[in-house]
Amino acid sequence: MSYRIGSGIDFHQLAEGRELWIGGVLIPHHKGAVGHSDADVLLHAICDAMLGALSLGDIGKHFPDTNMAFKNIDSKILLKKTFELIQQQGYSIVNVDSTLCLQAPKIAPFVPAMQEAVAGILEVGLQDVSIKATTTEKMGFAGREEGLVAYATILLKKTDS
Repeated sequence: MSYRIGSGIDFHQLAEGRELWIGGVLIPHHKGAVGHSDADVLLHAICDAMLGALSLGDIGKHFPDTNMAFKNIDSKILLKKTFELIQQQGYSIVNVDSTLCLQAPKIAPFVPAMQEAVAGILEVGLQDVSIKATTTEKMGFAGREEGLVAYATILLKKTDS
């Protein structure tokens, strides 16, 4: 059986008056992520990890911010479309490991809902979706609450013969 590993990273600025979507879950906070879509940094990093594992480019290639069809799109749709690309290549997900870097808000209470959202789309068990978070100890743009970052690593396995 063939295995492929991929890594993804995404960054978004934070601004007042925006919704904060992380991992497919709306997080109550006074700031939200800025982007062409709903700016879900975690789902974007997972998409990039999947695409990278199979050398299919990046999220910007498949869902460009110049295309108005993706304006304010729910990133769960982007994750589903990316997963469909992976399936078309004959691969399935083994597991996802991810880390969010943000000073605030605390996301631990929302992790189970994020795991459910991601696992449901990627057709894996909750135990196959790891979502961790860390602060940057008030250092850098994330520490100043100007933005947030997500990292994702994914393992794929070949499913067809």
